[in-house]
Amino acid sequence: MARPIFDNHVHLSPEGRNVEAVREFVSAGGTHFNLTYLPWGQPRTTEEFAASYQRTLALAERVRRETPAQVFCVVGPYPVHLVELAERLPLSQALGAMEAGLEEAIRLYETQEVVAIGEVGRPHFPVSPELWEAANRFLEQTMARAKDVGAPLVLHTESATPATFAELAAMADRVGFPRERLVKHYSPPLTLPEESSGLIPSILASRPAIEEALRKGGPFLMETDFLDDPRRPGAVMALTTIPKRTRALLASGKMTEAKASEIHEVLPERLYGIQIEVR
Repeated sequence: MARPIFDNHVHLSPEGRNVEAVREFVSAGGTHFNLTYLPWGQPRTTEEFAASYQRTLALAERVRRETPAQVFCVVGPYPVHLVELAERLPLSQALGAMEAGLEEAIRLYETQEVVAIGEVGRPHFPVSPELWEAANRFLEQTMARAKDVGAPLVLHTESATPATFAELAAMADRVGFPRERLVKHYSPPLTLPEESSGLIPSILASRPAIEEALRKGGPFLMETDFLDDPRRPGAVMALTTIPKRTRALLASGKMTEAKASEIHEVLPERLYGIQIEVR
């Protein structure tokens, strides 16, 4: 029986290689992945966000029809979109648009069309103090709404440190959101409890980062953050990386069978309420 291989964070674009890239993922041994919303257009209303999210959902359906890969969708108002909106609108209106995007993502979670809300969070680059405060306020609001419906959150923030994790954990605690349902996308290998504050790091699958995470022993997911951008082939990492990396780590003894099962099956199932079945 084939081994489950899960990539926690993948983007596909209608203008990119999409299904062709997924076929390569499958050929390399990949079986499952989270397809995360790739921001498109400048949505402001519920209807505009619905149309934008639909591009992700439609790509997932195409992948399901044309490949054996199992794909799960993650959508949410991308935090950089708040920055873009605030350049053209009063901040209160920009936040109102983000709330519309959040509520549409919540609706899709409740109808079981997506398994998590994301990427949500705050800008990964410097912004004005007013905008930074607004982004953090909206992030805490997002945690509160996700708690209402039991949805996990996939977080986009600045480069993470133990202090970043502690700050995000404190936000979650204030609204009663379970820390272990927060997934830090594009995380460094901060897997020890004193580093992650109980959040789940989703680690970019470079060899040094994954080997360090394995040595530390804490829970984590693997991701490529594949962008499917025809202008930058293979960015951020090729979609074949995680199947190849997992196979090599198992062969070298640096990853145990139990750890592979935790990363690619047990943890995704627990986090997202999905079933990992190899066809």
